[in-house]
Amino acid sequence: MTGTGGKKGGRVRKSSGRGQRDLTVKVKTARGRRNSSTRWLQRQLNDPYVQRAKAEGYRGRAAFKIMELDDKFRFLVNGARVVDLGCAPGGWAQVAVPRINALGEKSGKKVGTFLGIDLQEVEPLAGATFYQLDFMEDDADVKVKELLGGKADVVMSDMAAASSGHKQTDHLRIIALCEAAAYFAFDVLDEGGTFVAKVLAGGAEGELQKLLKQKFDKVMNVKPPSSRSDSSEKFVVATGFKG
Repeated sequence: MTGTGGKKGGRVRKSSGRGQRDLTVKVKTARGRRNSSTRWLQRQLNDPYVQRAKAEGYRGRAAFKIMELDDKFRFLVNGARVVDLGCAPGGWAQVAVPRINALGEKSGKKVGTFLGIDLQEVEPLAGATFYQLDFMEDDADVKVKELLGGKADVVMSDMAAASSGHKQTDHLRIIALCEAAAYFAFDVLDEGGTFVAKVLAGGAEGELQKLLKQKFDKVMNVKPPSSRSDSSEKFVVATGFKG
């Protein structure tokens, strides 16, 4: 199946306007493919952030989410020690490495450290260390601090639990995952540190917000421009860890 015009499975719809075309890719439902899968595929093919990620060499559209969040809150600074939970495929690392000066390319500036944690192997990236680890293991925080050579300045997470197809169940799962990431952050963050994580709006995130407000000076909820408008996804940005 392809999204190019004239081939089976997709077509490019042309408008009647002179010299103009509507380049929306239409995807037909193939035998054995669910309607939801077809809708997802069509959305991917027409997503400008997916296209931009490919054009700019990012490993996924999620790179723009952390880019926009950091542009607003400025937590990826020169010399920062960053832990990225659920880091695959490495798009957030691509954004963070130059911003924290992990390669030491900015003369006279502090050199940062980027540590990505995931259950699966991640393709190497200059300036980043990827480590296969379940962050919920009992001694995961100890291992991370050993790898960092100290505590972290930023713990961030774009993790999402596997979809069940049931909206409320998925919401509860991702909130539980985010809470686990928050407790991990409490163990590894240095005083004044920042926690950034994806959540899904849906009513069960109140306890998470309450918990974060006890531990951080400021807690903000943001939906970056690159987050799809039809998604309940948002990000919590907690700054000023109290230790």
